[in-house]
Amino acid sequence: MPTWPYRYQLSLQDRLRRSVYEVLRDQMDVYLMQNALVDSYWKFCEAGEPYPFVHKRELKPRARVVEKEYVSHNHFLVMFCEGTIPARYKKYIRFFDSNKVTKEGILEFPQVRLHKKYTKNLRYFENPGFENFVLDVLPVDYALLIQRDPSLKSRTRYAMTHFRVKIDWPIDNATEEMAQQLRYIGKDLYEMGEKYAESLNNKLFENYGFHHAVGGRRTAAVVAAQFLKKMEFISTVYVASSESRALTRLSERGVSRSVLIKLPMEEVFRLAAESGMQIDNFVERFLIDLADDYGVGIFQVTYRNTIHSKEPEDGKLRELKPDFQWLTVSDQLIVPLRGVTDIYPIPYSTIYTPDIGDTDQAL
Repeated sequence: MPTWPYRYQLSLQDRLRRSVYEVLRDQMDVYLMQNALVDSYWKFCEAGEPYPFVHKRELKPRARVVEKEYVSHNHFLVMFCEGTIPARYKKYIRFFDSNKVTKEGILEFPQVRLHKKYTKNLRYFENPGFENFVLDVLPVDYALLIQRDPSLKSRTRYAMTHFRVKIDWPIDNATEEMAQQLRYIGKDLYEMGEKYAESLNNKLFENYGFHHAVGGRRTAAVVAAQFLKKMEFISTVYVASSESRALTRLSERGVSRSVLIKLPMEEVFRLAAESGMQIDNFVERFLIDLADDYGVGIFQVTYRNTIHSKEPEDGKLRELKPDFQWLTVSDQLIVPLRGVTDIYPIPYSTIYTPDIGDTDQAL
């Protein structure tokens, strides 16, 4: 079971806090997706470069894809916590006075260009400039930490408290805690030998939707997501990668990944008709760009944990079977563009249906 309580187990006050957190997270989902995907697309266009659309195989569970880092693609790592991380965990999630969000700290980094003059309240979520402030600071290395303001005990207020946050929890520790929780080991990661431990390490990454050979930012996201399970509150880790050209979201709801997709015009007409929309309305609501023979939209995949990545009902130790998948595709959706608030996402199953004659078709 997770360490954090479900909503029905909370006090009325904490239910309200959960509601506030989820509303703010919905907002963050939108503008981080805009930055990771849509803004990146236009950067490629401005540079006169073709956008490197993701291939379908890259979105299948356990997919191993080796790509280069695309300079024009935005990348970042953000942790958004419902509560406040206790100070005793600073040696693992490294948030100190030296990397607090302050005017002096921000101005040390020439790559940060603030959209407006920095004031102390700019770092608070309720400030109208908070979204732009987050986007201003995203280019700085390591993670941003957004959490409940620890200085206010009487009410819920969220702030970006730290930036340049390093994740220093060892991968072996993360693997060991996961394996203990899922009952694949009793106490020690290496109690069944090195090969067994290595297989568990690979499964740690698979449990969060990545191959174990991924780069540093995605590795940090995996470790952070596993570490934050220690907390008594829910949390969300966002990671955008310039190699995978995707935005991945890790939370109590599981794993989801969003990428840009090329929709052939026949599919655009079909989806518009099935959704009861005029083609112009569909384009306006779902496509960020339109070429002669395709449109560009946002495709979101949600993954579901299989029985092998859930705690056994009997609580008994069990043997790891590496060939069994820990995640499976749950939902595939075309999502509306930012600013479209009255339209539902459209189901669009495509990952396992490659175009005829092309099993490596880009989305």
